[in-house]
Amino acid sequence: MKISFVDSGVLIASTRGTPEMIARANEVLEDPEKSFASSLYVQLEVLPKASFYGRERERNLYSRFFKIVDHWAPVGESLIQEALEIAFRSGLSALDALHVAAARAVGADELITSEKPGKPIHRVREIVVRTIYAPQA
Repeated sequence: MKISFVDSGVLIASTRGTPEMIARANEVLEDPEKSFASSLYVQLEVLPKASFYGRERERNLYSRFFKIVDHWAPVGESLIQEALEIAFRSGLSALDALHVAAARAVGADELITSEKPGKPIHRVREIVVRTIYAPQA
């Protein structure tokens, strides 16, 4: 079974994306051949706003996803240090670097994002990065 680290963009796309993005996100999230990985950083990105703004359906979807996560990345100084090194090498934002470091920490086979090809996350060489991004027609 493939271990897939799903970033926050995929979760957001599954509830608030275009119809094509919703379909692509759900294809990933419903894949029975995947074992999911995540981190507290992903939770921090998606749960507070959905809760604050009363988007119950969205919050419930996120909560259901986090209940099926099999691999939780550790939080700590060593993860942050690795994220910093990855950010320097690839020019990533703080959270993207944390996601890459978290994915590596749990031995994920891939990191799935909603970022467009050409964005900094696709420069990462530490893990296979796949996107669900679908250009607008």
